[in-house]
Amino acid sequence: MNTNAGSTSVQPITPSSKKPPKLLDRVRHLIRTKHYSLRTEQTYLHWIKRFIVFNGKQHPKDRGAAEVEAFLTDLAVRLNVSASTQNLALSAILFLYREVLRIDLPWLSGVTRAKKSQRLPTVLTRGEIEHLLQALPDDLPGLVTRLLYGSGMRLMEGVRLRVKDVDLDGRQIVVRDGKGRRIA
Repeated sequence: MNTNAGSTSVQPITPSSKKPPKLLDRVRHLIRTKHYSLRTEQTYLHWIKRFIVFNGKQHPKDRGAAEVEAFLTDLAVRLNVSASTQNLALSAILFLYREVLRIDLPWLSGVTRAKKSQRLPTVLTRGEIEHLLQALPDDLPGLVTRLLYGSGMRLMEGVRLRVKDVDLDGRQIVVRDGKGRRIA
């Protein structure tokens, strides 16, 4: 009896037949290797894709500081993005060049920088905060909101909180996997 009838043969992968990983897959792999957050991965990939599209879908290794400066300047001048958005795009592109492509870009001095916001943040008064907290329902979302306000935790830190993380006698809360995976 022929056991190979109807089955497809599997070709072994040889070094010459194996394709190198695509650029964005390399970026994703390195970000995960360095244990960056998922949101950082998503954001960096977004800005790297936009940079590639801005440069006519040419590979970034064929582009240099002039193209990076042109992209960042376009963000500030044509798209009128905030300074923090422009800095985020710059961080993603620098990660691509320094960490993934291993290309050191000279200092980017020709970039038109986005203007930083001159307005002061709006802050609620103590009475407004008390009124807001009293208006919250006495359910789980209300409890989490009060806890976040009183402790200064971030949203995901509060959502991931477990009963065993709250020490009422010691008046302490253990935050696990906080921003940057630091334990407070």
